[in-house]
Formats: sequence, C-alpha cells, structure tokens
Amino acid sequence: MVEHKKEFTIGIILAISFFTVLFIIYSPVFPGKKNGLEYADMLFNRIAKGSTYYIPDIMKKNEKFVGKGIDVSITVKGAEEAEKVSRLYLKAGADVTVEGNKIKIAGDLGTILKSALADSDAMFKNKGNEVSERYGYDEKEATYYWWLSLKAIDKALKKQKKFAEASFISDVVKKAVEPGYNFYGIEGESAREHAGILTFSLVFYVIYTLWWGYAIYFLFEGFGLRMVKAKEKKEV
Repeated sequence: MVEHKKEFTIGIILAISFFTVLFIIYSPVFPGKKNGLEYADMLFNRIAKGSTYYIPDIMKKNEKFVGKGIDVSITVKGAEEAEKVSRLYLKAGADVTVEGNKIKIAGDLGTILKSALADSDAMFKNKGNEVSERYGYDEKEATYYWWLSLKAIDKALKKQKKFAEASFISDVVKKAVEPGYNFYGIEGESAREHAGILTFSLVFYVIYTLWWGYAIYFLFEGFGLRMVKAKEKKEV
C-alpha cells in the first residue's frame, strides 16, 4: 500500500512527534503541577485581569448619579434570595420592602452603586472577606446578587424610560461587577511581563497546527494519494 517510503516515513515521524507533544501538553508537568491547558488558562486569566481594571473610572462617572433617585420593583426566585438581595440595598442606604419574592427598592442611585462598586473593587483585589463580613454570607454569592438585582433594575428603569440611568447600570455590571466576580482569586499580571511566553504561545500554536497538517500530507503522499489539478474539458 505504501508507494513512496520516504514521504510515508516523514509523515509517520511527524505524526508520532505530534502526539508525543500532545501527551506532554496534557501531562501535569507545568508549574503548579498543572497540565499545559490549565497553565495556559491560568496565565491568560492573570493577564486578562491585569488589563481589565476599569472600576476607578466607573467610580468617577458614578458621581453624576449621586442625588438621582430610583423607585423600582424587581422579582427574584424565592423568599430566601429576596432576603439576601435586600441586605445589599439596606446596607447601601436604600428603602427596601420585601414581599415574598418581590423587592421594592427606593433610594439614591449613585449611593447604591457606590456600594456595588466598592464590593466589586474588593472582589477584584481578592479581598472577599470584606464583602462577606458586610452582608453575613459568601462573598461570591453577594456579588452574584448584585449582578442579578442590577440587571433587573436596568430593565425596570428602561420601562420607566430612564435610559441614561439604565445604560450606566449596564456599564457597572459589565465593567465592575462581572470582572470582580470572574477574576476573584486570580492575581493580575501585565502582558508586558510575559511578552516572551505570549510570543512563544502564538508561534507554537501556528507551528503545531501546521505540524499535524504536514503529517497528514506526507502520509497521504506515502500512500500515493495526491491532489492534482483537474484536466480542462475541451468542447467538441
């Protein structure tokens, strides 16, 4: 079946070396006894965190919303969830009324968001104990409830045609609450500090992709399978 032994041998060598490297990538031989994918994921998360700290800028923009009142009602899944959400807004100085799974919130939007931003900043800086002590339950759970309730308030304000307030709440969620939650427990690092490994990762990805492609190519060549240009049909 093998028509071209040289090409077939090259293909076999490339295929075996490809899977050898793949085995190493999936082995826990990288720092922290992680495999290659886990290590790369950790590294890129740290770099991503180092370039997504927008909270100070959002805090400055929030100043113009201090003194702007809101009066909204939101609905959550159950009474326990409603009670935990209510703690966030009571601590933020809002007037809160809970009836079952419905929460009525009235207060100063800027002051409320100051609390949400302070909690998000603490989470982003891995100071979750400050958040859990403030509300008496898990810090990630509290941050999740900020996300959940602010998304609901965003919708409620849009129905009231308070689009500027709703748009800013959306920014707070995307640029403060979500990064605080997603990057909690991760140490942020600068991409500049890891320029070498980032360059290596990109180059390796390109080479490794071509590696497998050439392995298949030479194996097919060895079996005598080649792609040739089809002959042009001549009209009679």
